[in-house]
Amino acid sequence: MLLVAVNLRAVVTSLGALLDEVRDGLGLSGAAAGLVTTLPTIAFAGLGALTPWLVRRVAPARVLVVAMSALAVGQVLRVVTDSTWIFVLTSALALSGIAVANILLPMLVKQHFPHRTGLVTGSYTMALTVGTTVAAATAVPIAHAFGSWRAGLGIWAAMAAVAVLPWVPLALRTRAGARRATPTAAVPTRVRPARTRLGWAMAVYFGAQSLSGYAIMGWLAQLFRDAGYQPESAGLLLAGVTALGVPIALLMPTLAGRLGSLRPLVLGLTTASALAYLGLALAPHGAALLWVALLAVGQGAFPMILTAIGLRARTAEGTVALSAFAQSTGYVIAALGPLMVGILYEATGGWTAPIGFLLGALAVQTTAGMAIARPRYVEDE
Repeated sequence: MLLVAVNLRAVVTSLGALLDEVRDGLGLSGAAAGLVTTLPTIAFAGLGALTPWLVRRVAPARVLVVAMSALAVGQVLRVVTDSTWIFVLTSALALSGIAVANILLPMLVKQHFPHRTGLVTGSYTMALTVGTTVAAATAVPIAHAFGSWRAGLGIWAAMAAVAVLPWVPLALRTRAGARRATPTAAVPTRVRPARTRLGWAMAVYFGAQSLSGYAIMGWLAQLFRDAGYQPESAGLLLAGVTALGVPIALLMPTLAGRLGSLRPLVLGLTTASALAYLGLALAPHGAALLWVALLAVGQGAFPMILTAIGLRARTAEGTVALSAFAQSTGYVIAALGPLMVGILYEATGGWTAPIGFLLGALAVQTTAGMAIARPRYVEDE
């Protein structure tokens, strides 16, 4: 599970760090670059919603093997083409594998570690953050070492291939009878979050925090380049957001589980993000490290909402149903992030309008966060 988690954002942040080189190499416009950086959320929304349907028909281990194989193959294919549209399509193939794995991991945690869900969720979220950090920090140096942005993106296919290997024996041992014996906890059969206020509040919060997260992963390095930083330094600053988020990802599930209400966390995370956005608008170069640290704190909303999915459901069925609905619906909302940032950046030639858009999304996130802060359960609605 940890090997899988390491791969779940590297394909995104490595592209963010090398976006300028990819734009030059493929001749991407600002709008096209916005589409490429929006692809993760589109894929996560569409394929994530289909994952519960898949695991009703195929054993989870087999689904995961196919998903991670798609991630590896897609990353290889996208770096050997000179076509913009083939690059987009193969990126979508890679991201489809991540989309399925996003939903499968909480399901597998419930199945294999029912009494340690907080610890394992924190561990795989931390592994995800580590992978995100390493990819952002090393994509530019790898590209420069090999003389091409293609190496900086393609190298992560090897890590995805490694993550497949431990799951192959389990997938091969699984038979149709074993699939029928898979606990029904993995299948959301009765709980329908789309018919509840809590389900929609969770989806909006997940979507708004993902909107900002993917906008940051896709465009923060470009913002720092425009502020005068060298490409390597801009990539390191992007990596700093995720690096500082590693301990936050590990600790957030414990904090969320111990607090009677999530309100202090929601307000604290909002404050950190708001200060970071204002700082990036007013003084992106002068206090870059401070803004990076505040962004890292604000992005703690991601492990918090993953933990809250388990806290706001009484049963395994409710947890899986809420996870699938919140993530798939949330990623539809999140798709606006990098796309709108790209459009606003190209239209205005600066960062004031894109950051204003992110502040507006933060206000929506906070409103939804206050709605999910008090303890209640999706099954009760």
